[in-house]
Amino acid sequence: MSDITTTWIVETGTGDWSITGGALASGNDLASAVLISLFTDRIADDADIPPDGGDDRRGWWGDADEDVAIGSRLWLLDRSRLTQAVANTAKIYMDEALQWLIDDQVALSVKVATAIAGGSRLNAIVTVTHRDGTVTPLNFNWVWNQT
Repeated sequence: MSDITTTWIVETGTGDWSITGGALASGNDLASAVLISLFTDRIADDADIPPDGGDDRRGWWGDADEDVAIGSRLWLLDRSRLTQAVANTAKIYMDEALQWLIDDQVALSVKVATAIAGGSRLNAIVTVTHRDGTVTPLNFNWVWNQT
């Protein structure tokens, strides 16, 4: 059985379920799982400081008492100036958010590469090696644009 397809809407910075023929579309499970893993707000660690300086650590109530939280801490970089240090931190957060693919034996390996493009955009490529050895690259070159 396939999962519901999640599509990213770059203009609004949100994900939504896709509709095909008047029904929820299914398929492309890996891309949907990666989108949800990267762009759902994971609860901040105790040492993290939210970008607005407040005390909202975000996260999902369903993660209470769970060993592994869903999502990523990329939201903590919201108001950060795009520097190499921020690009490196984004990679760490992405690695952390996608580790479950390996732990749950969905993938053999997951590699994340980040690079600053044009000084104001963070390019991110996630390369998933499946258990059968096939490789799926997923490009997220639209994730971070500073104006």
